[in-house]
Amino acid sequence: MMINLKPGERIDDLQRNNLQIIQDPDRFCFGMDAVLLSGFVSLKNTRQNNAKEKSVKLLDMCTGTGIIPILLTAKMAIEEGFCLEIQPDSADMARRSVQLNNLDNVLRVDLGDVKEASHIYGKARFDLVTCNPPYMANTHGLKNPTDAKAIARHEVLCSLEDVISQASLTLKPQGRFCMVHRPQRLAEIFEVLQKYRLEPKRMQLVYPYVDREPNMVLIEAVRGGKRGMIVEKPIIVYESPNKYTDEIYQIYGY
Repeated sequence: MMINLKPGERIDDLQRNNLQIIQDPDRFCFGMDAVLLSGFVSLKNTRQNNAKEKSVKLLDMCTGTGIIPILLTAKMAIEEGFCLEIQPDSADMARRSVQLNNLDNVLRVDLGDVKEASHIYGKARFDLVTCNPPYMANTHGLKNPTDAKAIARHEVLCSLEDVISQASLTLKPQGRFCMVHRPQRLAEIFEVLQKYRLEPKRMQLVYPYVDREPNMVLIEAVRGGKRGMIVEKPIIVYESPNKYTDEIYQIYGY
């Protein structure tokens, strides 16, 4: 499908199922965190216990340009998928990327506020909610809080609690919430998850190098789940400077 690009935009190959995405480097491009989150989501765990269930109902909050749900279409059957984004330009790029990949019958992009997700979509609707939220709680000193990159990185328009509370409200019982965040906020993340009856069930730390501290954490929580969490083998990103590990190449589909 032919899609019109706006000034500054480009089309990037996602190296998976011939998928592509529209991005604008001057606004915000997806990073490794989004790719790792899409790889972390487990197909087995997101399906209903009923063996007849063939697909999932998905909500991706803070979708940006739609990278996570677009990548997930390559690994799972999605009955209905919704991509929620508050920034009009990003939502427009996501919508055109969905069209570019002929996914209109699978994904729908909505312009809206994460804090209103349960009002937009209704409660207890989704099997899976994903989110790559803003990581930084401290917005002090931001030169331009309305800048697209600032909104994507800092909790300007939504907080960690906003994201988690709305994930809990929109998930079905036993539905799963998958998120990528920063390890420095793990204590707060666990506290807020349990406050909203989302029980952490899987966690995976991401290290830039084997001898460095982790800089990302992938978390899966279940609405109303039982206690007990699996800590998976960590992901190491770089084998040496500018050289990814084999695991990263595999996740990226190279």
